[in-house]
Amino acid sequence: MALDGSSSERKYSKSMFNLRVYGILINSQRQVLVSDELIRGSYITKFPGGGLEFGEGTRDCLRREFQEEMKLKVEIGDHIYTTDYFQISAFNPEHQIISVYYFAKALEPIRVPLRNKPFDFDEEQLRVYEATRETETFRFVNWDDFSAESVTLPIDKIVAAIVKEKLIHLP
Repeated sequence: MALDGSSSERKYSKSMFNLRVYGILINSQRQVLVSDELIRGSYITKFPGGGLEFGEGTRDCLRREFQEEMKLKVEIGDHIYTTDYFQISAFNPEHQIISVYYFAKALEPIRVPLRNKPFDFDEEQLRVYEATRETETFRFVNWDDFSAESVTLPIDKIVAAIVKEKLIHLP
């Protein structure tokens, strides 16, 4: 009970934290890996990664996500950023998003199909979308073309700007 006698329960009693972990993978050709996703009718370009599962650490989560999404073994590098402000999920207004970003390095060649243009889904990916209302494909963005405008989500935009600033003199 609050001091004024009203209930101290907040209207967000069903609210949850949604912890996400993403990797910034830059290849030897100075290109940044992005994931183009179609989720419940929304087209989104973001960094590879996903949700933390109970019992795993953030680095383990990111390794698992690369393995699940791309069948790719990665080395997790330096921490880049963790969300430090309030951000509601784009998909669930009862979820507060907290995102953690790391650099990632491929430990083997990428074998999933890589696209040259955004949202270039093949027939199999479109079948997956019809069944699940979610699908994704991957592509690299050239360093000179990479910016906050290359990604859709607000936290990703902040990270893109940080990465571009940190690596301004990328060889």
